Amino acid sequence: MAHDFPFLARQFRTRGEPTDIAAVPVGHINDTFLVATGSNRYVLQRINQIVFTKPVEVMANVARITGHIRTKMETAAPGSASRQLAVVATKDGNAYYQDAAGNVWRMYNFIENAVTYDSLQSAALAREAARMFGWFQSMLVDLPGPPLYETIPGFHNTPRRFERFREVVKADAANRAKDTKAEIEFVFANAAICHVLYDLVKRSEIPVRIAHNDAKINNVMFDTGTSEGVCVIDLDTVMPGLSVYDFGDLVRTATCPAAEDERDLSKVAVDPQLFEALAQGFIEGAGPFLTPAERQHLVFGGLLITFEQMIRFLTDYLAGDVYYKVHRDDHNLDRTRTQMKLVRSILGQEESLNRLVERAL
Repeated sequence: MAHDFPFLARQFRTRGEPTDIAAVPVGHINDTFLVATGSNRYVLQRINQIVFTKPVEVMANVARITGHIRTKMETAAPGSASRQLAVVATKDGNAYYQDAAGNVWRMYNFIENAVTYDSLQSAALAREAARMFGWFQSMLVDLPGPPLYETIPGFHNTPRRFERFREVVKADAANRAKDTKAEIEFVFANAAICHVLYDLVKRSEIPVRIAHNDAKINNVMFDTGTSEGVCVIDLDTVMPGLSVYDFGDLVRTATCPAAEDERDLSKVAVDPQLFEALAQGFIEGAGPFLTPAERQHLVFGGLLITFEQMIRFLTDYLAGDVYYKVHRDDHNLDRTRTQMKLVRSILGQEESLNRLVERAL
C-alpha cells in the first residue's frame, strides 16, 4: 500500500516543513524513514501491528519512558538531555498518528553524531553497551505511575514456552522429531532451568522491574567521536520484566563472535573476556539498585535466555518454520544447535563466570 509520506510527516510538530523523506533499510519489525526539515532531521516509523497488536499501549509506554529519562537528564546531565530519544508529538498533541487505514505512525528526534553497530567490535564496546543497559534500567527504577503495559504478553515466560514446546513435539506436524532426538532430549533434560527465575519471582525473592527485553548491542547509540554510549533505543519491548533478562540477552548475543546460525559449532563458545566486559559494564551502569539475588543470578540470566531461545528455535523448526524467517533448509535447526552449544558452554564455565561477576562487583 502506498503512503503519502509528506502528509504523514506534516502531522507532527517538526521544526520546519518536511523537505526530504527517505526509507531507512534497517530493522526487521517496523518501517522506518528519515525526514529532513531544513537543518533538522527526524525518524518516522510505522509500527508493525502484527508483532505489536496494541500499538497505542506501546506508545503510552514509550512516551512515559522517554519523558522520564529526559526529565532526569535535564537535572543530572543537561548537556546530554537533548541526545536522549524523544517522542515528537502530533499537531493534536498525541504521541502517535493513526491514518485512515488504521496504521499507527510515530516520530522521534534524530540523534546526531551517533551510530549503532550490528556486530561486536571490541571488549570495550561490549562493556559500554552493557553499561548503557544497566544505566537504562537504573533510570527507570523510579518511574512514577502504574506498571507499564505488557506489549508482548508472556515474552519471557519460559515455563509457558516449554509447555508449548512439549505440545509441538507431541504433535510433530512437520515430521521432524525423528531428526532432532538429541536436541529434544537436551531440552527435556534441562527443563528445570525454565522455572528457576519464575519461581523466585513468585516467592518475591527477586523483583520485577522495567526491562528492555531486547538488550542487543545494536540497540545502543554510541557517540561517533568518543564511542561512549549516548542512549538506548528500540523501546517497543520495554515492559515489566527482570533485570537479569537484559544481562542474559547480552550474554547470549555478545559473548560469542560466531553468528546465531553458525554451522561450524567449534566456533561457538562464550568468550570469558567478553563476558567479563559485559559484567563490568552492566554492574557499573546499574549501580547499587541490583539486589543480592539479582547479582547472584546474572550468569544464570545468560543461561536462561539462551536456553529459552533454543526452545523457541526448536519449537519453530518442529512446527514447520512458521514464525522465524528461514533462508535455507534446516535454518531453524542450525540456530537451535548454535544456542544449544552456547548453553553447554555456559554450563561448563558457570563457576568461573560467577567468579568474574564477583570480581566485577
